[in-house]
Amino acid sequence: MREVAVISFAQQLGRSISDINEVELLMPLMGEALAGAGISKDRVDFVCSSSSDYLAGQPFSFVMSLDAFGPFPPISESHVDMDGAWALYEAWVKIQLGKADIALVYAYGKSSPGDIRRVLSRQLDPYTLGPLWLDSVSVAALQARAGLDAGTFTEAEIAAVVAANRRAGMSNPHAHLTGDHQPDALLAEPEFVAPLRKHDCPPITDGAAVMILAAGDVARELSARPAWIRGIDHRIEAAALGVRDLTSSPSTALAAARAGVNDGPIDFAEVHAPFAHQELIVRSALGLGADVTVNPSGGALCANPIMTAGLVRIGEAATRITNGQGDRAVAHATSGPCLQQNLVCVLEGA
Repeated sequence: MREVAVISFAQQLGRSISDINEVELLMPLMGEALAGAGISKDRVDFVCSSSSDYLAGQPFSFVMSLDAFGPFPPISESHVDMDGAWALYEAWVKIQLGKADIALVYAYGKSSPGDIRRVLSRQLDPYTLGPLWLDSVSVAALQARAGLDAGTFTEAEIAAVVAANRRAGMSNPHAHLTGDHQPDALLAEPEFVAPLRKHDCPPITDGAAVMILAAGDVARELSARPAWIRGIDHRIEAAALGVRDLTSSPSTALAAARAGVNDGPIDFAEVHAPFAHQELIVRSALGLGADVTVNPSGGALCANPIMTAGLVRIGEAATRITNGQGDRAVAHATSGPCLQQNLVCVLEGA
């Protein structure tokens, strides 16, 4: 296996970014990421992007976004209709195959222009659930109710997750829904979609992120402390919600085992949990102890750019590793309803 590391990361997130289009959003981030790696774009061997045409409002929107990098002279390029973490995985595979030494990954999405709850309902089975227009918050509420009824977690534990994430987000300039909340005060808030309260749900977020990966000695040349990807794997649950246990995440557990999460101590974790109760499910699936800090960035409860939030979790973890704020971390990304698809990435600083 070739060694692969994250050597640069840039992001811009906001409640509503309406004054610029997606290309204008990406272009300065491309420059920031390249400058962070100390390279010009002619050294990039492979580009992989992630986006959703539903959010962009036009088919094949990723073709337009290539203007941010520049498709001429001709480049080696690919695209995934998944969270940007899966674009990172494709780039990692490309480097493993020896087809690239440096890869640039980017993801973007604007949730504010439309009704994101209705948009995400299109992820569901088009024959049985699609016609019901079961939206993303309602589906997550079903999962939360199942967990509460099964005793998997309590409302107090869910509120504690929200409080911890919002407090952590106060030190993150990219987080836009933060505060020093107490769990008891959160529990006093009215229900939004029972049993979920508004603070249990992700905020509407527009944003984009760019990441640069490099192999072996190239990474060592370009970064004083690369964030090495020591293990990465992704798995998927059944698409039909009724045939799986919504209170657990066996796909996350399997991906974690294959990525080597338990091969050494974890200093911190960045978990992509758009809804508060999902952090408890993922934390259990990853086998994280109470001593492991989860979401020092504030996580998706502070900023949740659709198609980008999973890549941001990996980028946040990599940045902390590069800055010497830990030696070993696990980052998690999810996509689909009720933690349907899950990716786990283990990062080390040495």
